[in-house]
Amino acid sequence: MDIHEHQAKELLKEYNIPTPKGKAVFSVEEALNAAKELPGPVYVVKAQIHAGGRGKAGGVKVVKDLDTLKNAAETILGQKLITHQTSSEGKLVQRLYIEDGCNIDSEYYFSMVIDRVSSRISLIASTEGGMDIEKVAEENPEKILSFNIDPTIGFQPFHSRLIANSLNLTGTSFKQAGDFFSQLYKLFTENDASLLEINPLVLTSENNLIALDAKMSFDNNALYRHPKIMALRDETEEDPAEILASKYDLAYIKLDGTIGCLVNGAGLAMATMDIIKLKGSSPANFLDVGGSATKEKVTEAFKIILSDEAVEGILVNIFGGIMRCDIIAEGVVAAAKALSLTKPLVVRLAGTNVDEGKKILSDSGLKITPADDLDDAAVKIVNAVKEIN
Repeated sequence: MDIHEHQAKELLKEYNIPTPKGKAVFSVEEALNAAKELPGPVYVVKAQIHAGGRGKAGGVKVVKDLDTLKNAAETILGQKLITHQTSSEGKLVQRLYIEDGCNIDSEYYFSMVIDRVSSRISLIASTEGGMDIEKVAEENPEKILSFNIDPTIGFQPFHSRLIANSLNLTGTSFKQAGDFFSQLYKLFTENDASLLEINPLVLTSENNLIALDAKMSFDNNALYRHPKIMALRDETEEDPAEILASKYDLAYIKLDGTIGCLVNGAGLAMATMDIIKLKGSSPANFLDVGGSATKEKVTEAFKIILSDEAVEGILVNIFGGIMRCDIIAEGVVAAAKALSLTKPLVVRLAGTNVDEGKKILSDSGLKITPADDLDDAAVKIVNAVKEIN
């Protein structure tokens, strides 16, 4: 789960991580009132969306008086920002963060993520702040420090010194680095975060470290332990279909293709999407019904898939293990009848109770195309969609 910058900064403050003063607002009037509460005379107007690259898209403005701040707030609020992390439609700006300016001497990059290979927390630091770290890694990899934390010892003082030395910190900021980075690690672990990114982490002209920006994501599977974090969820930033899917314990992600996919198992779902692409078309979604699907759950999955107007056909690919093929077949038939499905539907079943499942489909009287294997299924659904266009 992602949260907004202003929410991340409130968490940082709870762990005594220095951040500029600021306030989240939802209107131009609130923006002006928030600015009047700040020291000034420099203010920053920041769009609050769940995506990076806001500055390049015009979503961050530095202003030096209230009139300019008002104009910036009027321009950004209600605007759709299109960044490298949004779709072509962009994201609607529904809230702003009005922040006090600061005297920046240097900009750095710092983040914590979960290393997928070792399942350990990986720390990344660079002197090249304010830039996409991917670009730095490609062009100047020597300017990036990256290492994993051994969970048996946790974060130690020498880790802070290692980071501070890599960023060329001296004096006050070097001493400050000890608590600064250890508290970030504490925040990350205590809240089951999956990403904490500060870009830029700035050194002020007074030689102090400040988290000028903050991005945080959390492990969805651990949210039940953190009701306070769950309360920060902003559903307006999420796809309505994905929100609905989560209520039925379905893993759904909307994509840009035309063939809807209903699959059990994330690995099989990825393979299904790959082979659809291989056969000359594109998947409209990732949808994993899991190993405990019911007839009702499958029906809801169909509704979610068909809510996407771009879907021109559906491929059901089930390899039954824990998930029985007859249960899936009953769900497919019930969904097709309930929704009066007219779009091409190809079903590939294999595994537990496969014969019973195939019989349910053949006896349904519906126009359902069976497939022998994944390759056959992909060819049939791609061709079926081509025939209707």
